[in-house]
Amino acid sequence: MIIILFAILGLIIGSFLNVLVFRTKIEDSLLGRSYCPKCKKKIDWYDNIPVLSFIILGAQCRQCRQKISWQYPIVEIITAIVFALVASRFFSVFDPATWTITFYYLVTFSLLIAILVYDYLYMEIPGIILWPAIGFVVAFGLIFDWTQKDTFFDILELNIYSGALAAFLAFLFFFLLVTLSKERWMGMGDAYLVILLGLFAGWPKIFLGLFLAFFLGSIYGITLIAMKKKNMKSQVPFAPFLIIGTAIAVFAYSPITIWYFNLFSAY
Repeated sequence: MIIILFAILGLIIGSFLNVLVFRTKIEDSLLGRSYCPKCKKKIDWYDNIPVLSFIILGAQCRQCRQKISWQYPIVEIITAIVFALVASRFFSVFDPATWTITFYYLVTFSLLIAILVYDYLYMEIPGIILWPAIGFVVAFGLIFDWTQKDTFFDILELNIYSGALAAFLAFLFFFLLVTLSKERWMGMGDAYLVILLGLFAGWPKIFLGLFLAFFLGSIYGITLIAMKKKNMKSQVPFAPFLIIGTAIAVFAYSPITIWYFNLFSAY
């Protein structure tokens, strides 16, 4: 029941993230009711129910009958799934200590989803979302370290140290890629993004996250080339793969690494 409630919350937040991405791009205020990006007419509440309204309206605006992008329900569903995963992994209604960390993961993943969608649509990392997200992660890392300062046995268990190490190494690697390629292989926005991802995932999870990002990005690129939708010189947004890889590392670092080492130990 709790997971279902978190999934419903995720649908609502996903709807807001769609608005955040759209209004950030056009530099519009987040205040005020939602409106159709085509005809600019205000959207009534019953036409603004996540996923359900999209289905009922047949993916069309009630006013102008223009098509509604599939981006909207997809982002809402993805956010719902992420919220459900966070709840199942971190939240316990009977343990108030888990409420803060659950809030932290929900907010951070929401900001990452917004960055993912923005970069996918516009090939750009929105600094207005990225830098506040970095500040948020650093602030909560300090809070977690302070409240648990008597339980650490290894310096890598400190959120700030682990995060700073991961952020520094990830940024250094991407900075070298950007500099050596003169931004042909990678943009500086991606280098700034991995600072956030490193602070969030920590060391050594960020290593797995980056490996998965390049692996998934390669598969995506090869697939597009095989389908003749891209060529070797085409650019594709890389932030989605960085964020997806990091999310997988955060949720499944232990089982993936155990599987990996067992795979080679068998030989």
